[in-house]
Amino acid sequence: MRRGCIAVEQIQCDGCHRLIKPGKRYLVINTEGGERQRLCVDCCLSHGYASYTNEEGQNTITFLPKN
Repeated sequence: MRRGCIAVEQIQCDGCHRLIKPGKRYLVINTEGGERQRLCVDCCLSHGYASYTNEEGQNTITFLPKN
């Protein structure tokens, strides 16, 4: 299961090991084995878990899969 979250404290990205500062967005992926992976926006974009959408003339990042 994938969940888009906002950091309330500093969290380390499991992809690039950079710190995700409070107030920044990140993605949590729960695997079937019960493991939890936290990815920053840059890692999500590079792995295809996030994409840019154009809403009301502004580009925004979404973690929702494309249909």
